[in-house]
Amino acid sequence: MNTEKTISIPMKPARSLTVFPLQTFKYVFKKTIIILLFALIWEVAPRLGWVDAVFLPPLSEVLVAWLELLRSGDLFTHFSASITRSFLGFILALAIAIPLGLLIGWYPIVHELFSPILELFRNTAALALLPVFILILGIGETSKVAIILFACLWPLLLNTINAVRNVDPLLIKCAKSMNLTPFQLFYKVIIPASIPTIFTGIRLAGTSSILVLIAAEMVGAKEGLGFFISYTQFNFQIAEMYAGIVTISLLGLLLNQFLITLERRFSRWKSV
Repeated sequence: MNTEKTISIPMKPARSLTVFPLQTFKYVFKKTIIILLFALIWEVAPRLGWVDAVFLPPLSEVLVAWLELLRSGDLFTHFSASITRSFLGFILALAIAIPLGLLIGWYPIVHELFSPILELFRNTAALALLPVFILILGIGETSKVAIILFACLWPLLLNTINAVRNVDPLLIKCAKSMNLTPFQLFYKVIIPASIPTIFTGIRLAGTSSILVLIAAEMVGAKEGLGFFISYTQFNFQIAEMYAGIVTISLLGLLLNQFLITLERRFSRWKSV
């Protein structure tokens, strides 16, 4: 008599089609709930008299002012002036700091050479040097781009140096065992392993490029978001002033999200 054995293979239950939309909803909810709560408090607090509506108008009035500035083109004029200055200073800092940081981090003799100047300027606030930049370069565009360059340079440079000097020694040892040339070791191991920390510096520099720019534009500028905020505050156009502040916040948020996306793209090897 033949006996047949039946082998049962456990099957994973089919995932419901509603799982992914539900996960997406939870993700979006977590990201937006605090912002929506903040917006609600901003709208309600002035209307209920919790704060003086003269100095903090309801959010709806600020949004109306923002849309009017957008329609008239004034917002775009000041925004384009600010983004141009910020972009130039940021890109120049990238072009200088990352190659220099890679060299300083990789070659001990170069690190020893630059170490004194790094220690001197790493803790010097960029805005403290704004009068110096204005005296030397004038109150035009050059001084504003230069102060942004200076502010962005140090987080980029220091993070790049630390990234190279803190690469896992085991990676370097394994690469050398494969008889890689010094250039191949640097290009295929050191730079990819340094990217996450370098991008931390890039994100810090992006924030600095906006913060320092706004302060610099409040001194001797005729256009730009910093000038616009200072001008509207001086003329007691409070809703317009907050519209400028909201624009700066949105600019910083978009820049940070762009850099996060870029970092994930260049760091995909970490998930392999």
